[in-house]
Amino acid sequence: MRVFYSDPFEFPLPKGHVFPADKYRLVRERIERWPAATGVELVLAPRATRDELLLVHDAEHVDAFVAGRLDAGHMARIGFPWSSELVERTLRSCGGTLAAARAALRDGASLQLAGGTHHARRDRGAGYCVFNDCAIAARVVQHEAGIERVLIVDTDVHQGDGSAAIFAGDDRVFTFSIHGEQPFPAEKATSDLDVVLPSGAGDDEYLQRLRDGLAEAFERSRPQFVCWISGADPFAGDRFGRLKVSKAGLAERDRLVVAAVRAHGVPFAATMGGGYAREVADTVDVYEATARALLS
Repeated sequence: MRVFYSDPFEFPLPKGHVFPADKYRLVRERIERWPAATGVELVLAPRATRDELLLVHDAEHVDAFVAGRLDAGHMARIGFPWSSELVERTLRSCGGTLAAARAALRDGASLQLAGGTHHARRDRGAGYCVFNDCAIAARVVQHEAGIERVLIVDTDVHQGDGSAAIFAGDDRVFTFSIHGEQPFPAEKATSDLDVVLPSGAGDDEYLQRLRDGLAEAFERSRPQFVCWISGADPFAGDRFGRLKVSKAGLAERDRLVVAAVRAHGVPFAATMGGGYAREVADTVDVYEATARALLS
């Protein structure tokens, strides 16, 4: 299985910033220690091209970000200060998801050790998301492989509002988001299927709602390709998540998603999504477990 990474291209953050940028490097270093028998091939992510980004995003948004012309308010919504290093990392992170989608078409499954930037909309970014990598990946597999129906499975703790807004009214891409009821994102969108969990929901409620949601999403979408945003932030120790799902519960989540995809015999690309645990090692534990689930 090919696993794409972009962590060598780190970007500067102000002192005390809450985004744990080193989490991607740490999970990649763990995977490097896996036995060769796992068959994992770590591959440096390529840059997404402008033409690829324009499959989803407005040219003004793409060009203004790359050139450093986005205004301060827009960058504040994204949550990172602009830098040339951020541009490089963003293009590599998005390109890694596109490469994972193409690899999945060949190999059945692939993984991107970042990505899941589901708050980005056509004309703007938000919530640590500049461009919507899974939305672009959906268009890539449709344009390049003749895929007619794509399912985005979003198990990040926050609603995939950007994906929902981008594909509103588009029956070629079905958006399924299972997330907590919480203030962010402030401007919600309507996914094809939204499953909203109350704050404090734990393993049992989370997993039952996920089982039901997966069954409905696959039945309604009949997908030929799946892009999965996993997310480590439903974890009980996450600073922003407000759910109480254990690591064991998230490992079962991963098993359920992978089993559902494989039962339908379609290729899929997985991305990491959010993760902001008080101890970064906890986020890395969840990410690594997701990676292992793809090998089952």
